[in-house]
Formats: sequence, structure tokens, C-alpha cells
Amino acid sequence: MDRHALVQDWLSRQLEGQTFNLTPASSDASFRRYFRVALPDATFIVMDAPPEREDCRPFVYVAKLMAAAGLHVPAVLAQDLELGFLLLSDLGSTTYLAALGEGNADELYREATDALILWQRASAAGMLPAYDKALLQRELDLFPEWYLRRHLGLELDAQQQHTLAAVFQLIIANNLSQPKTYVHRDYMPRNLMLTTPNPGVLDFQDAVYGPITYDVASLFKDAFISWDEKRVLDWTIRYWERARAAGLPVASDFGDFYRDCEWMGLQRHLKVLGIFARIFHRDGKPAYVKDTPRFIGYVRSVCERYASLSPLLRLLDQIAEHELISGQNR
Repeated sequence: MDRHALVQDWLSRQLEGQTFNLTPASSDASFRRYFRVALPDATFIVMDAPPEREDCRPFVYVAKLMAAAGLHVPAVLAQDLELGFLLLSDLGSTTYLAALGEGNADELYREATDALILWQRASAAGMLPAYDKALLQRELDLFPEWYLRRHLGLELDAQQQHTLAAVFQLIIANNLSQPKTYVHRDYMPRNLMLTTPNPGVLDFQDAVYGPITYDVASLFKDAFISWDEKRVLDWTIRYWERARAAGLPVASDFGDFYRDCEWMGLQRHLKVLGIFARIFHRDGKPAYVKDTPRFIGYVRSVCERYASLSPLLRLLDQIAEHELISGQNR
């Protein structure tokens, strides 16, 4: 029996034979799929996570943590971890990404900031996997493996490899020096829903315990939407002020905090360049690589501000030259 037939059969049992209509709700960069289950008087979401590819247990566990912290997350109404199915409450179909505009951005980001602070205030060591050196390194390694080698066809020479490795160690050292809280790990407008109360929070199954700035960097320097630097700075200041008032362990000097945000964002943006290339070449999903110029822009802007990152900036120039020559030769 194929996955679609399996989910139909499983839902029939969960809904005790009620008639329902099943339509695609969304998909993401993983192997998970989501369907909206429509009954005459209600709708639900079913997650289809093939167990050989995905594990539903982290989603169920983190959903409980987030709900206990006061966040608006889907309720898990039924589950079959062996089959890889979850029946969830429906938070609607309007993402922050779809709803955001000049007129409502300040309000929506304020509400997202308040929810993030609730999540961080609930933090406790030992409840989530550690965002440790090994994980930070594995994520950074996606950049040369998938973006440079597989996507651009670029093999770094020994000097370039040494340069990249040295910069990676600087980035990781900064990241590990930061205070630790719960980290959603993909806290961005695409995973926030326009709901009552705002926001509804999705896609949290990869949550970890790590650097306090990670979700801040994810929220304000997003994969799919960009804002001018003045606005990002203003939102970051507002987060920092609220976080201090809430007793969170942010740096006492905003300049230090913003530097940490930028260095944490640098780690994320290099990682995402690799992930988007991997999704294209391994999983056959080409749409994500269209946003790589946004990430290159994020990376370059940070490198231009910090002298210790100038070797990475020079390497990016060499990569851009390689892309230009390769394009001319095609």
C-alpha cells in the first residue's frame, strides 16, 4: 500500500469513519508532507513522515515543550510513530511570509519576538540536544561539500581549504561563547502562521539547546524575505531590550549582542547555502537555490564589517570569479 493510501486508511480509523476530504497543505525541505483534512464542520492537518526518512518523536516532544512555555503550536490529536503519521490541529493557511508587508511588519515581528522570548525563558539544560561544536561544524561543512563542490563544481585548493577551515573555527568559537537557550532552529516567517494568538509556530522538530542569538538571526535575516539594515537593526534592538527586561542572558552591551547575532547568522547562512544546494542536487527540489544570492549577500555584508573575516571575503571574491568564468565557458 502506498503512503497516500496508508494515510487515508489511518485517518478513517482516527475519524471513526467520518467522511473527509484530503488536500495538500504544504511541503518542506525534508521528506515530510502535510495534508489538510476537511470534515463538514472542522479541519485538521495530517503529517506524513516516512519512518525510514523521518522521526515524528522530536516533533511530539518539542510541541509539548513549546506549549508548556506558552507558545501557540499545533496540538497532537493522534499519532502513529511506527507508520509516521500525526494528526494535528490546524493553524490555518496564512504564513507570516505571505502576510508580511510594510504596514504590518513591525506588529508581526513584535509578536514573533514576544513568542521567541517566551520560548527562551522556558530554557533548561538537558531537555534538548546540545548545539555543540560537532553539530556547528557539520552544518558549516555543508557549504564546501554541497554549495561549492556539488553546485558550483569548484574544488578548493590547499590554501583555500586552510582559509575556510580557519574562518570556520573563528565562527564556531564565537557561537560557543554565547549564552545558551532553547533554539527553534528555523524560526522564520515561513514557519510562523497568522493566527489568534499570533504567531502559530511550526517546523520545530529540530530544536536544540544553544546560542541565544540563533533564532534572532533566523527571524530578522530570513531565507525568503529581506529587509533594509536600518529596520533589522531596530527590530534587533527591540528584541534585546525585551530580552533584558525578561531576564534573559543577553550581552549587557548591544554592540556585543549585535556582533554575536551577525556571527551566528554567518554560520546559519553558510549552512543554508549548502542545504539549498543539497535539496536541489540530492532531492530534486530546484526552487530553493533561487534564493542563494540573498545568502551570499548576507555573508558578504558581515564579512565586510569584521577584519578577522576578510579572508572569507577574499575567498568569496575568488568563488565569484570562478562562477563568472564558468558561466562564460558554458
